[in-house]
Amino acid sequence: MEMNNPDLENFRRQWQEEVTARIKNKDQETSDDKNHAPSKESEDSAVKFTLPRVEVLGDEAETVDGISTQAYHDLEDQEDARNLGSGRLLSHPGTQIPKEPRSALEHYERAVEREDQGNLGDSLKLYRQAFRLDAGVDRIYKNKHFSPSTVKIKHANPNPSNAPATVPNTAHHSLDGPPTEPVAQLIASFSTSSIPAAPPPTEGSSPPQCPIARIPSEILVEILLEAAIADIASFARLSIVCKRLAYLVTTEDRIWERICYGHEYGFAAMHYTWAVTVTGHPLPSPLGTSEFQRSEPIELSALTLNPNVAISTHLVPSAPPSLPLSPLYPSYKAMLRTRPRIRFNGCYISTVNYHRPGASSAPSTAIYTSPVHIVTYYRYLRFLRDGTCISLLTTAEPADVVHHLTKENLHIHQNRESMLPSAVMRHALKGRWKLSGSLFDPTTAHDDQGKSASEPEGDVHIETEGVGPKYMYKLHLSLRGAGRAGSTRNNKLAWKGFWSHNRLTDDWAAFTLRNDRAFFWSRVRNYGKGW
Repeated sequence: MEMNNPDLENFRRQWQEEVTARIKNKDQETSDDKNHAPSKESEDSAVKFTLPRVEVLGDEAETVDGISTQAYHDLEDQEDARNLGSGRLLSHPGTQIPKEPRSALEHYERAVEREDQGNLGDSLKLYRQAFRLDAGVDRIYKNKHFSPSTVKIKHANPNPSNAPATVPNTAHHSLDGPPTEPVAQLIASFSTSSIPAAPPPTEGSSPPQCPIARIPSEILVEILLEAAIADIASFARLSIVCKRLAYLVTTEDRIWERICYGHEYGFAAMHYTWAVTVTGHPLPSPLGTSEFQRSEPIELSALTLNPNVAISTHLVPSAPPSLPLSPLYPSYKAMLRTRPRIRFNGCYISTVNYHRPGASSAPSTAIYTSPVHIVTYYRYLRFLRDGTCISLLTTAEPADVVHHLTKENLHIHQNRESMLPSAVMRHALKGRWKLSGSLFDPTTAHDDQGKSASEPEGDVHIETEGVGPKYMYKLHLSLRGAGRAGSTRNNKLAWKGFWSHNRLTDDWAAFTLRNDRAFFWSRVRNYGKGW
């Protein structure tokens, strides 16, 4: 038998009254809507400024923001409000239901739309679905919304938008936008520029003086020429100072011609025939003739014997033959950058890493007890201006070797034990080097007898001492560029062959290059210019 509880009876009575009042109010509102139909203007304003009411099928009722709102804190509720098939929410009758995408292009367009709204999670899902349906949907989207005719019409505003860079938009000038101005035309536009002075240090104060801005161009070119002879890298960096210096550094061909002729960085210091013996001694003149009477022209090489003599037409009585330009080298700047040449202000380093299986100390057949040896060693090559070179094979790292890779240390420590840091040079080998090709005819190579050969320009031949007096090593390398195409040249030496020659029996044995790697040039500051 249920006991009478006055509090419970009171609560039930209040709840029934409240439910009855709600039903009456709802019926009254429905009758008012039928009697007073709203006009089109008021209906539009209501849709525009009022929030739609959503009824929840449950014990509670709450209001959810409309789809057109820009608030992002309730995106999950909005997504549920749009999904009528979930059975939880019933949207307002006036709300438009977006059509579900079916094709890959529709998924991609919906993903772009969601990304514009800031809904990156849904955008990522739609992007994935689009690419699963069609891997080339991005190109289809681009052809539809960014056809060439459309892009050409919109060239008038190349830098307009603040849209995300990942969203394809007609405002983005990076998609088939106007072509950039060629570098040659850009540099030519700097011809009338002047060297600007520094801005005033404070507002209202007079600007500081700029004496170099008043120097005539003829004197400024001479200053740049001396800077190029001192350090070609610093001369090239002057082009980023201002437009005037960029124009002079790029277009003043007389400076680049002098650098190509010179012995500091140019081809006057290159050797296209053997200049010394393997041990570094001078070669005997053939048939009693001097070096100046040989068929191979070496006028520029003869001038490199004295570094104080500059190669120019106004310092020597008879001008040396000029280096010819060709379609391969249309300018002296292109010749210096692209023509194969040896660098003397650093050394070439080859790092070799490989692994080999080792033997286990205990007799066991288990695989996990077999050791594996990781072997690392280095090859060093330093080229000197007199035609000699130094070759070193060691396990010492470059930081412990490159500063001691000199001829003095080679003579002091070769085949001698020492506790000095430079004792790593005791295994260094003397050698000599030459380039293939010809100084004044880049397309023609010559052999040791001065006859034409079919060898291409850009190969480096090196002969060094062997393990004993009767052996000699011969290396055949190729000068190439490392990094991006056209960015840096002559900083890589690729292997072509490696042989050992027995001088007594005239036998040749080839070394396998299975583990050897190419040499890469590294600048060493204490080498200077490599004198």
